[in-house]
Amino acid sequence: MFRLAHISDIHLGPLPDVSYRDLASKRVVGYVNWQRNRRRHMHDVVIDTLVADIQANAPDHLAVTGDLVNLALDGEIEMARLWLETLGPPHDVSVVPGNHDAYVPGAFDKICRSWAAWMAGDGANATVGRHSFPYLRVRGNVALIGVSTARATAPFMANGFFEDGQATRMARILEETGRRGLFRVVMIHHPPVRGAVPQHKRLFGIGRFHKTVGTHGAELVLHGHSHLPSLYSIGSGKAKIPVVGVAAAGQAPGGKHPPSQYNLIEIEGEPERWQVRLTRRGLTGAAMPPSDIETVELRSDTASALVRN
Repeated sequence: MFRLAHISDIHLGPLPDVSYRDLASKRVVGYVNWQRNRRRHMHDVVIDTLVADIQANAPDHLAVTGDLVNLALDGEIEMARLWLETLGPPHDVSVVPGNHDAYVPGAFDKICRSWAAWMAGDGANATVGRHSFPYLRVRGNVALIGVSTARATAPFMANGFFEDGQATRMARILEETGRRGLFRVVMIHHPPVRGAVPQHKRLFGIGRFHKTVGTHGAELVLHGHSHLPSLYSIGSGKAKIPVVGVAAAGQAPGGKHPPSQYNLIEIEGEPERWQVRLTRRGLTGAAMPPSDIETVELRSDTASALVRN
């Protein structure tokens, strides 16, 4: 059995010192939002509690699906790198970027340099950058495929983008890993599901994503961005692919979104007979340790994905 943990939307705080020059961009909007909202409900002690529970459960791998930071300040990017080191060696932790990680022009290149060890495919020698996504890591009988939808956008927008070049590269990876009989997990920040988030936060290229996975196959999609523990599916019939979201890792109880959670996914079996169990563990009160929220059988040799909208 392979045990995969999944977290997203960490939004590490507190913010480092911010200069007027830093705020001469879209960051001024994010800074106001942080001061009015996020700093009240996104807490490091919550993240620390969640990570401690993840480590106590000793998964084989940890998937982090974006938004490690808030405004993509240089100090935040370095702080996130140090935090990633506490999660485990890069071999055991895979990261894909979110829209906050690419908040302003130039930020994406900086995170690629700083977090490269956690966003590089197996045996990759080239510099991590926009064209190195999706990347592929194989752990046991599981293929971890990291997609980037992150791009700097206009103020008040938080869209993601899945375009032709990445779709073509992902198709090749899905075909290769399918021939090898691997369980294919696609990690992406923005939910590839219509209506999952408001229009100003949606993914452009959802149809392209559906066509790619529908044609070449996948067994599971993990995403963040919505801050919700959602469960959808894409495809039809026995080809349905579960699409699993998660509450924001840094969310304290008492906000408008569910408090901090992580997904623990147990994978076993073989092609056409995969068995997958999803357990959500998370905070249920201000000072309570994580506990099981729900357990769902996602797939088996006799059942396709469940759908929970």
